[in-house]
Amino acid sequence: MAEEAPKPKSSISAVSPIQKSFVPQPISNLEQTGLSTLWLQDLALKIFYFQGYMSGFKLAEEMALPFTGIVDQIIEILKREKLVEVRTSQMGLGEGSYTYAITGAGIHRAREALDRSQYAGPAPVPIDVYNESILKQGRGRLQATSRLMHQVMAHLVLNEPTFNKLGPAVNSGTSIFLYGPPGNGKTSVARAIGNLVQGQIMYIPFSIYVDGQVIKLYDSVNHQLVREDDTTTTGTGTVRSGVRRDTRWLRVRRPFIITGGELTMAGLDLVFDTTNKYYEAPFQVKANGGILLIDDFGRQLVRPRDLLNRWIVPLENRIDYMSLHTGRKIEVPFDVLVIFSTNLPPRDLVDEAFLRRLRHKIEIGDPSYEDYRELFRRVSSQKGVTYTDEGLAYLLQEHYIKRSRNLRASHPRDICDQIIDISRYLNIEPILNKELIDKAAASYFVDL
Repeated sequence: MAEEAPKPKSSISAVSPIQKSFVPQPISNLEQTGLSTLWLQDLALKIFYFQGYMSGFKLAEEMALPFTGIVDQIIEILKREKLVEVRTSQMGLGEGSYTYAITGAGIHRAREALDRSQYAGPAPVPIDVYNESILKQGRGRLQATSRLMHQVMAHLVLNEPTFNKLGPAVNSGTSIFLYGPPGNGKTSVARAIGNLVQGQIMYIPFSIYVDGQVIKLYDSVNHQLVREDDTTTTGTGTVRSGVRRDTRWLRVRRPFIITGGELTMAGLDLVFDTTNKYYEAPFQVKANGGILLIDDFGRQLVRPRDLLNRWIVPLENRIDYMSLHTGRKIEVPFDVLVIFSTNLPPRDLVDEAFLRRLRHKIEIGDPSYEDYRELFRRVSSQKGVTYTDEGLAYLLQEHYIKRSRNLRASHPRDICDQIIDISRYLNIEPILNKELIDKAAASYFVDL
């Protein structure tokens, strides 16, 4: 309480159990981008098309590429083909400070490029480079010890057997199945586990390139940027200056992503935006290197059996396969600790064969009387409700034991809130006494 599939052949090598350091190295020429010069020209023209005119340095910032050696070469080609022209120049500051504008011919070509894809953001990273980065930043990222688990879950009231199950489950880096009655803190436990990984840093690209297609990976909702010292960033997180690395990559906290009833089968594959004509990465790819929590498992639009069928191979082999709208299948590492959390009995969700594939099954059950008392003491202190042993004994006897009502870890918080609301109305001090307990219970508990 608290609050066997065959392994397919793959071009992705096995993930090392020891984490290797990874910092995207700076690039200095067009070849090192991994992208064709023609593709980069089209990207630059699309940016010019939307912004009208800008300096060479500003274009480099928008493309997240160095001006010298890369963007200056792209501009030179565009000038030579009369697709952009110099508007203004400043003596002594170099060509990066020149203001460039798109020409009529450039607008025509930009529109052709926009018909193929509306993407006009930071230059993407080739998928093989992304895959390698995940393998290098992957498993081995965390070793949960008994001491560490007690530290990150000190705000929860958990018994020792539960701690001793959670720690090895986190270290497995595969899957955890949390189950038990509602209101006992399964989501709180999952969030505490999330705090373990979010204390660590990793690098992800803003977007990924594969077969002429762009997959947008960075998500401002689910990825928390971590700024380097003495640098500033643009709105997309692109570092402007002073960073000795490939600036197409973003420095973020390891992700902890929560999805619930909105999860669908379609959302587990690449999502193609038919208007903008590029892809959005699915949840499990955005969560690579971190944790994906499937909250309220069993209440999604997709059936639990279908969801687990979709993830049998990724969970066991650490590789996921997705499809482009062109029909080509691509593979990416599946380096995600997946946590399933449910209020439903496991037998009502899936059969034994499916449960076997979920490595760690941990019940977050009802609190004991001792744990309930500790929860009440903590919550009362935090909320300013005067706690008494006599009041708690009365609450337990009259509103639990006599009514055969189960204890829930969320009840102390909710009952204290009820007492506070009532005491404010009566203009009296909130205290755990018979009068306020009876009033709180009458408006809180419902016998179903």
